[in-house]
Amino acid sequence: MKILIDFFPILLFFGAYKLYGIYVGTAVLMAATVVQMGLIYAMERRLQTMHKVTLVLILLFGTLTLVLQDDRFIKWKPTVLYGAMSVALAVALWILKKNFLKMLLGGQLALPDAVWTRLNVAWIIYCAFMSAVNAYVVLNFSTEAWVDFKLWGYAFPLVFLIGQGIYIAPHLKNDEPVA
Repeated sequence: MKILIDFFPILLFFGAYKLYGIYVGTAVLMAATVVQMGLIYAMERRLQTMHKVTLVLILLFGTLTLVLQDDRFIKWKPTVLYGAMSVALAVALWILKKNFLKMLLGGQLALPDAVWTRLNVAWIIYCAFMSAVNAYVVLNFSTEAWVDFKLWGYAFPLVFLIGQGIYIAPHLKNDEPVA
């Protein structure tokens, strides 16, 4: 169910774009993201910081796109989001000496500090990579190609998350007694 909620806005955006163009697609993305956040809030009784930032950026860049009738705004939103995430994680880790991933997920996963640090660095690199790839596509390809990249580009986070799961699996402690 959670994965359906995660993909809900991008799938609706893609369909609306293919049928009606970038501006209708953008409006649908904005509305679908509001619904998505409402569903997440209803299920979890809170929105994580990342959810709030994503919602604000989609509404801000979407509004600019629609009001100014300029699709560059919505296309640059992922670059700004991923770039900000990369910088925030890097500043927190190397300047503030805080590991945001451990702070967010440490209650759910018991991992050694060195593993948390490597995961945080991996997220910094991944977010910088995704920011750069989106910028490259925006600058060098058509809106049609960018929309296709947004849909099929979901392979990047899936591969990244599967890789993380494989990496942390040996470090997880099994607290269940062996029968």
